[in-house]
Amino acid sequence: MPEQTSRPLIADRRVVTDEWVLCEDATQRPEGQPALLPLADWQASSKGDDVAPWLPSDTEMTDALARELDAAPLVAIDFPKFTDGRGYSIARLLRERHGYQGQIRAIGDVLIDQLFYMSRCGFDAFSLREDQIVEDALNALSTFSRSYQPGTDDPEPLFRRRLREAHKGEVA
Repeated sequence: MPEQTSRPLIADRRVVTDEWVLCEDATQRPEGQPALLPLADWQASSKGDDVAPWLPSDTEMTDALARELDAAPLVAIDFPKFTDGRGYSIARLLRERHGYQGQIRAIGDVLIDQLFYMSRCGFDAFSLREDQIVEDALNALSTFSRSYQPGTDDPEPLFRRRLREAHKGEVA
């Protein structure tokens, strides 16, 4: 369970105020405030616009779960340790295989070094660990100007982009 603190939140490449409260279970939900609930508690809730699930890193992303998550205003994915990369796969599956359009938020042990790669996997919001510097985090989102591999932000690999650009000027 990620620790609830006053962590900086970056969404859509800018610092924003976090309206959502991270709850360990549904009984801790504050009255009148949007809440991030553990997946099982969210599934048992009324699933309105003021509740959203947070997924542990060992969540199996099935078709049925993805259909259920489609109704969520956002999905938070927990990184219990920065070395646990399973959240990247969950985000990528949600975006690419299941077409999730809402916010995907990284929570837990989220470090600046991960942000660029998280964004390529489909994350568009990051609840930074408290010791991370927000200005450096914003810069980290633009660490590289080009990527070799396809990602959720650009599904075409670099070699195909270069090949297409090389053939632009050719006459058929």
